[in-house]
Amino acid sequence: MKAKDFIVTGRPQLAAITKHPKVDFADYERRLQSMQSTMQAIQQTYLGTRERAVVVLEGWDTAGKGGIVRRLGWALDPRSFKVYPIAAPLPQEQGRHYLQRFWERLPAPGQIVVFDRSWYGRVLVERVEGFARKREWHRAYDEINEFERMMIADGMRIAKFFLHITPAEQVRRFKDRLTNPLKRWKLSYEDFRNRSRWGDYERAIEDMLEKTSVRQAPWFLIPANDKPYGRLAVFTILIDLLGKGLRLKPRPLDPQLAELARELFDLC
Repeated sequence: MKAKDFIVTGRPQLAAITKHPKVDFADYERRLQSMQSTMQAIQQTYLGTRERAVVVLEGWDTAGKGGIVRRLGWALDPRSFKVYPIAAPLPQEQGRHYLQRFWERLPAPGQIVVFDRSWYGRVLVERVEGFARKREWHRAYDEINEFERMMIADGMRIAKFFLHITPAEQVRRFKDRLTNPLKRWKLSYEDFRNRSRWGDYERAIEDMLEKTSVRQAPWFLIPANDKPYGRLAVFTILIDLLGKGLRLKPRPLDPQLAELARELFDLC
């Protein structure tokens, strides 16, 4: 499993994706724990530096975005790890440029920020449901590419994931949410309405991946019918992109701090 194996080049055909690998659960837990430790090291390396990162999570309803967020949250310090679940614009955000609310949430130095859904809503749900006019979502591809180019030029790292599941797997997960009282809160009317327009969303997703997977900010298309496999794939890519070029070993103790501690605590 390598990051380059998931990069989108050209136009993907989602319906043609038939391979959805699985991993043994015990192996998954062992590998995930190790990867979470590496993510902790990456986060600690960012602190006190200009390093910062943006993680974009997109995918079908029930594809597993929330599970990935939780596994990151279990590992990372919330003081420099932020998650923004993106829904419809608030009343005060309506009428403004659609990218403005995302500009305001970009990471400060030392931070890792996750967008659970993102500015790509302009070319997905807003396109399919008619919330954006055709000329608006058409021009959004160039606007988004330029938005991300500016982020990269300013020193941010970007990791963009689309979690893909099959229609049959989505039905199975919907049924699980219907029958499991602890998961019913995740269901909404829009989930089922979106399901009825699978073909429209599939075309929009393929257009999005084709037009906005660029060399500096590629999309990573993750086959996620098996949740453990999907999580390991995302963590593998995050470690590769967010940790590239960094020295992840703990920083040496500041000599002045060490001297002060010796004086204060009467250490030899």
